[in-house]
Amino acid sequence: MESHEVLKEAFESPTTSPKEIAAEMGVSLSLVYKWAQPNTQSGSGSKNPLDRVEQLVELTKHPGIVEWLCQRAGGYYVKNPQSAAGEGYEVVPATHEIVAQFAGLLNVVAQAAMDNTITPDESADIRVVWDKLKAYIEGFVRCCEEGDFEQIQKDLDVR
Repeated sequence: MESHEVLKEAFESPTTSPKEIAAEMGVSLSLVYKWAQPNTQSGSGSKNPLDRVEQLVELTKHPGIVEWLCQRAGGYYVKNPQSAAGEGYEVVPATHEIVAQFAGLLNVVAQAAMDNTITPDESADIRVVWDKLKAYIEGFVRCCEEGDFEQIQKDLDVR
């Protein structure tokens, strides 16, 4: 989805209006509407705040900007891994790895909770294992989306 499409969708939300946004941000209503249009050579649209944040991240190469935004929005940023799809990447070992990593997460949680409390250090350990699991599963899903596992299934059917 393009940035202007995200903003257009947000502006259609019943919780706020472009007029309220313009007033709160101290910009013109026409500028807010331009943010929700494609930025083209013909002059319609305008470089919107999302485009500017994207450019800032690209220029600084500092993921802390995105991490901060995610935290402010009530979430947590996990970078998508490079696709692991390629020669020799097989679905069965990949699913076993997911199960093993999930078991590792459960082990860390169980160990931390043994004394019926979880310390800040234990919480940090859980976060590290959880983020690693999320990243691995995201890589697995991306391989599925790229069709990497289709050939594997054909090979299994031949056997």
